[in-house]
Amino acid sequence: MRTVRLPWGTAGLVAGIAGFAVAYGAAQFLGRRLTPFDAVAELVIALTPGSFSHWFIERFGTSDKFVLGLIIAAFTVGLLFTAGRLAASSWWAPLPVYAVLGGIAAVAALTREDSALDDALPVALGVVTWIVVLDLLTGPLARAQEAAARAHPGDEATLDDVDPVTRRSVLVRTGIIALVAGGAAVLGPLIGHGRRRVEQARRLLNLPVTSPAVPRGVALPVEGITPWQTPNGDFYLIDTAFTKPAIDPATWTLRIHGMVEREVVLTYQDLLDREVTEDWITLNCVSNPVGGDLIGNAWWSGVRLAPLLAEAGVRPGADAVLQTSEDGWTCGTPLDALTDGRQAMIAFAMNGEALPIEHGFPARVIVPGLYGYVSATKWVVDLEVTRFDRISAYWTELGWAERAPLQISSRVDVPRDGEDLADATVRLAGVAWAQHTGIASVEYAVDGGPWVRAETGGAAVRPGGAPNRDTWVQWTATERLAEGDHVVRVRAIGVDGTVQTGVERDVVPAGATGWHTRRFSVG
Repeated sequence: MRTVRLPWGTAGLVAGIAGFAVAYGAAQFLGRRLTPFDAVAELVIALTPGSFSHWFIERFGTSDKFVLGLIIAAFTVGLLFTAGRLAASSWWAPLPVYAVLGGIAAVAALTREDSALDDALPVALGVVTWIVVLDLLTGPLARAQEAAARAHPGDEATLDDVDPVTRRSVLVRTGIIALVAGGAAVLGPLIGHGRRRVEQARRLLNLPVTSPAVPRGVALPVEGITPWQTPNGDFYLIDTAFTKPAIDPATWTLRIHGMVEREVVLTYQDLLDREVTEDWITLNCVSNPVGGDLIGNAWWSGVRLAPLLAEAGVRPGADAVLQTSEDGWTCGTPLDALTDGRQAMIAFAMNGEALPIEHGFPARVIVPGLYGYVSATKWVVDLEVTRFDRISAYWTELGWAERAPLQISSRVDVPRDGEDLADATVRLAGVAWAQHTGIASVEYAVDGGPWVRAETGGAAVRPGGAPNRDTWVQWTATERLAEGDHVVRVRAIGVDGTVQTGVERDVVPAGATGWHTRRFSVG
């Protein structure tokens, strides 16, 4: 007699969903940042070669974690469905599948730097739930199958062999399981110490910061140009955390140690009680291709790092600071970039409000003039003063450059690529950046013609009248063009005289170079 497999596979999926719900609730109740699913995703990220990580980010951009989640979910669904089908043969047949899934999740949970033995508890509860729920759901199916075999020996079973009574029994059990598992998933965060409580604490903070006001003259009135200030919700997000750490500011501390005269440990309140510095600073990701959008400009508030390091007393011979995030991510930052007078800071606010959790709440590092992968640690908890020849960090282990000053760069925003314009008078516009160096001018060329100087927005001015060279600038120009196809390219010139190169290089190992071009038509 042939066994009907579809109901069994469906039972495997229901059992799988119940197990994940229980594991999620347990992880939230215990205050764990990562559920077993999230831990597996971050293990995949950690084990992925750098070249593939670069391709994945370039291909999917800020949706990379979502796509990775879909891939892992599809793989998991396939295994859970298979486990249900195997149960039709014997009760123990699905156990190897569950052992593999549970084993992977346990390894992912226990091999993290911040792991503890009880991190495996949600995994264990999830696996037990899989086994128990699958047995509850497949019991009626097995009995119906046996009854059909006795009634019609030698006949092939059909879906009709799952009689109404059996269907009703399975549906009732599914409903009960859904209520119990769903209750665990909901109650875990409510009575635990997860993100919800951190969000509440964040909203109640009264920070000693000012609301941002875009400086006069920096923004050009051009439709379609990137806004000079980037809202928090539009600021790019690139990191290795599949689930963002949710840290209670009341328990957060920052440790400064290593090659120092004295260790310094700061609480969140200690940070707020110190002299606050605020400034406009543009950040961009090393994975940003020429003309890409992994860049943003915000009003950051925090405490400068130079005085903190001076308080600790940096010993001779140190040339690096190894930064560590709550989730274990690391980066090595040149010591001189934190002490040479630039606005390197431990930031706790972004655009006049507490950092969003996604952007590093309660505190993150901001260093103008360096790519984020060597400087901009979110959820920062540890700063070790050290030497480059004694450390390794996350991205440098994957083949990226050890030190990464920003490449001077520029972009065309207007017109859009491939746009068909009716008016022969064409407005060109975009942005250019060279943080910590500053932009002196921007030039554009149309259809391979000579370089022409563009109009640029003014630079933000710091208290005392000094120009802020840590932000991007907007540029614009107007050209009257004949009907047909056209190409515009742009380049920037830095305050130090550096002319943006047209040599095209990939983002690996130290940032992309080349001139951004846009193609459009007139008429």
